[in-house]
Amino acid sequence: MTKARQGIAAVWVRLWDGYAASDPGLLRLTAALRTVGSIVLTLAVLAAFGLPASLLVAGAMAAMVATFAITEPLPRDQAVTLALGLPTALLAVTLGALLDPYVIVGDLTFLALIFAAVYVRRFGDRGTSLGLIGFQIYFVSLFVHARMALLPHLYATLVIAVCCAAVARFALVPATPERTLSQLRRAFRARLAQVVQAQEELVGEAGAPGDQSDKTLDDLRRQTARLHECALMIQGRLETGTRDEATAAVLQRRIADAEIAAERLGVLLLKSRHRQGVDTLTLHLPPAPELSAAAPGTTATTATPAESPFEDETTRRLRRDLRGLHLLITRAAPDDRGTGLAVVRNRLLGYRDDENLPQASLAVQDVFRAIGEAARAVLGLRVALDGLQVESEDDSPETIRSREELEAEDVSMASMERAAEEEPEPTGLDRPTTRSAFQVTVGSALAIAGGELLSTQRWYWAVLTCWVVFLNTSSTGEILVKGYRRVLGTITGVVAGLVLAGLVGHHTWIAFVFVLVCVFGAFFTAPLSYVLMSFFITAMLGLLYTLLNTYSLAVLELRVEETALGAACGMIAALLVLPVRTHHRTDQQLREVLSRLSDVSRAAVDQLSGRPEAPEADLLDLARELDTALDDFRRSTRPLTHPITPLRVRRRTARYIVALLETCAYHARSLAATAELVPSSTRIAADPRLAQAGERIERNLRVLIGRLEGEQSGTVESGASVAASLVPGEPLGPGTVAFRVLRHVQRLDEGVVGLARPLGVPTDGERSRRTAA
Repeated sequence: MTKARQGIAAVWVRLWDGYAASDPGLLRLTAALRTVGSIVLTLAVLAAFGLPASLLVAGAMAAMVATFAITEPLPRDQAVTLALGLPTALLAVTLGALLDPYVIVGDLTFLALIFAAVYVRRFGDRGTSLGLIGFQIYFVSLFVHARMALLPHLYATLVIAVCCAAVARFALVPATPERTLSQLRRAFRARLAQVVQAQEELVGEAGAPGDQSDKTLDDLRRQTARLHECALMIQGRLETGTRDEATAAVLQRRIADAEIAAERLGVLLLKSRHRQGVDTLTLHLPPAPELSAAAPGTTATTATPAESPFEDETTRRLRRDLRGLHLLITRAAPDDRGTGLAVVRNRLLGYRDDENLPQASLAVQDVFRAIGEAARAVLGLRVALDGLQVESEDDSPETIRSREELEAEDVSMASMERAAEEEPEPTGLDRPTTRSAFQVTVGSALAIAGGELLSTQRWYWAVLTCWVVFLNTSSTGEILVKGYRRVLGTITGVVAGLVLAGLVGHHTWIAFVFVLVCVFGAFFTAPLSYVLMSFFITAMLGLLYTLLNTYSLAVLELRVEETALGAACGMIAALLVLPVRTHHRTDQQLREVLSRLSDVSRAAVDQLSGRPEAPEADLLDLARELDTALDDFRRSTRPLTHPITPLRVRRRTARYIVALLETCAYHARSLAATAELVPSSTRIAADPRLAQAGERIERNLRVLIGRLEGEQSGTVESGASVAASLVPGEPLGPGTVAFRVLRHVQRLDEGVVGLARPLGVPTDGERSRRTAA
């Protein structure tokens, strides 16, 4: 019985870790459960007072709004915003009831409310939350046809809904920044283990047929992308989720070390597995076939799998060590002394010394060396997450040295002061919130006018759609894609609403159960798919119409028409009113990425080359700023890479640029991680020869940025490789920095040069050929 329970517990832990990896920090589950909990509480209290179905619907919608509108990280800030949200909601429902008989005045007031709700986003999360509450509660008053006689009951309903939302948030489903960060760390550990497991499968299928091997490679890319996503989420919550800056710095460093080590190990596995080492693993999004190796307009070539470069014994040893690395990640024992885990750790850390490497090709030795570095990163991660700092008599000399290096790095990071750079904020119409306020107001005016022609009773659906297509969008292309997804989700949701309404009939509480299921589905899938969220919301509305006894096929058809109208009005406003063209937005984001890439590469190379004038810089902060900028750029290019886009050439170009930038970001992160080792390391020293390579990369990046800013002069230097420039002089030994980072510098240089063609920047070789012609 005990073994059976232990087996069940082990299976449960594996399943839970797998889910935690798919939902980092349990953010989606928490949001869905909190929203459903607040609605259930509200319905229970309102039903106890015997209120009619219309007030039950109003209370459920108000509780939902009071829950999802609050996005601040700290509980005390959430409480203040929720307290301010109550008078905002009371004012909004009062306006809705007072102005209901006066059509023109009511419409103008609604437009003013819409403008104010968008404009106050400039004041941060609290302004965004209060604006959202004001708009949505006014919409609720229209939905339930609020009248002056109904106001006292609506006031009581709103008070109950907000109180129940507070109970659900702070008592039933609490989420403190520390708890969220702890869950994110567990998710990171689980995703790191998944990456290593995928790498082991890749080794095991070295001689497998191509289709199965490609499937495993795709899985490895996907797991690596998810690991990177989780690392970025942790980065965004370090400031509020840790007790001090020193702890945040240590945790940030350990997360970055583990991510980079896993990426490097995967790349070296691919390099040893193929005749040509192609850094396809660094593409955090699944790459398209045309992006294998060539820029748009050139012939793509794909590396062909060779026979396994590993001999049988070496293959078995490699798979054994990858399983050992997986064990180090997943086994969170409080004490490693006297256990097989210590033996595994010592063996893997031993690969950091060349004498412990197997007799094999250089490519295979690089893989084992990467396993050693990954084991060191995992040791640092466990020290940071679990506090396992006790030395053991079982520690090998390499383990002791690794612990000492980690301690030295911790001391170095604790003494580093961070200086935050404040960038000037835009003013006037250049401010995004002001521009969006005018766009949404104009689009809503068009939606009101058109919606009144379709229905004098339910015109507000068009306004709601126009409102939501502008949420979290920053360019015309994003608004077009979001409008299309809204319409698609609404059409499919109408079909589901028809089926559910037919099943429910006049059973009120069964309908509310289905409403709760739809609410859970909407908030659980919201970060994954806007189409799915719209589907669940529309299906829920069909059930709400059933509860209000206004359900009919004509109403649901009208819902689709109003949604299509609202999306069209939003698109028109985005195109005609202070438009932000997609290519302007992507160019702006691309300049930001290249600037951040320049900052990281320059600071890293300066430290690696030992420049005395190099200023102190927090390299990992710079690397994370690069990752954030790249993530923003990737989102801004989604309209260009969407399957429905008719601009096929631009889609290929955008995907190619994103792929190159992701490769550059990986190598820049690796340079930054190695550069931070130099000041505290006793094994490696700075190498002045790297300065020349850094100057070339920096010069080429300046040319690319200048072209995006409108400068037509300048060419990208693409002559001899960086490796060729470092060959003269002292040979590169394993103990030199140049030996460790040469491949990263080389690939970064190649990636920057590769950006020249899609950006229309000539290289020096092209200009020479043109001059000769």
